[in-house]
Amino acid sequence: DKYHRDHPLQPLLGSEEASTLCTRGIYANDTIRGYVSDDDVNAPRWGATAERWWRYYADRPWLAGAFVWTGFDYRGEPTPYAWPCINSHFGVMDVCGFPKNNFYYYRSWWTDNDVLHLAPHWNWAGREGQMIDVWCQSNCDSVELSLNGAGLGTRIMPRNSHLEWNVRYAPGRLEARGWKAGRELRETVETTGEIAALRLSPDRPAIRADGEDVCVVNVTGEDDHGREVPVAGAAVHFTLTGPGRILGVGNGDPSSHEPDKCAPGEWERRLFNGKCQIILQAGRQPGMLVLRASAGGGMSAEASIRMNAARIRPYIE
Repeated sequence: DKYHRDHPLQPLLGSEEASTLCTRGIYANDTIRGYVSDDDVNAPRWGATAERWWRYYADRPWLAGAFVWTGFDYRGEPTPYAWPCINSHFGVMDVCGFPKNNFYYYRSWWTDNDVLHLAPHWNWAGREGQMIDVWCQSNCDSVELSLNGAGLGTRIMPRNSHLEWNVRYAPGRLEARGWKAGRELRETVETTGEIAALRLSPDRPAIRADGEDVCVVNVTGEDDHGREVPVAGAAVHFTLTGPGRILGVGNGDPSSHEPDKCAPGEWERRLFNGKCQIILQAGRQPGMLVLRASAGGGMSAEASIRMNAARIRPYIE
């Protein structure tokens, strides 16, 4: 503010304002395992939380904006921990592109999309009767929270902020009802059963058989009602048939020492908080790639990706 008063005509922007620390799906700092809470509460000494910096900039029209450090987690700089933690916690998304809670904060205030997001998950076996901090990221005008049908109050959403409730944990259904310009939105998180199935979600149904194109396949652990199990950590084994290959596997765990590349026939990755990922690369022959995933207890899933003949691109000088 003082610099702007002294230099009112100089353009100003921030180069590394949001340097937050979050681990996807974790809700307490854990120095032993190398995790930090996914709530927007941790920042290094040189940075700021997402909400703190954005509210500051949004209130000052003479600030052009700022860069977020970073969009994705990345290898190295495992702040605030050192080895055996192996990558940063700065990202709005983890290394696989799975969103952390700050993703929904930025989506609320930087887009026109309807946003109503609740955190944390609602699988807290052993903590019955204890208080759980519940955060709601949203651009609704107001939000009402209820647990198993019992209302917990309606609150007005401050601009560029979030809402919080302190809720006594009981298994069941936590529901948010939001109102935006007279429209009602709903979001729920539920206590799930144990993992009983795997779901494979390719990012596209077909790729080019050019030896370069890729397909990213997200893997989710689900219970027997088809609900994502947010604490699942099962090891998933992969096999691929067809004219292509597996490029790598990951799960976004900043403390995982599992290999991203495996020996032929030994491709495997554990779910981290319910998710992992595998990347497939096309060969040069059209055909069908068939990815199979399996885990203990007889769980299995399959996905097929077409490889279409690559078009010859004309050379234009």
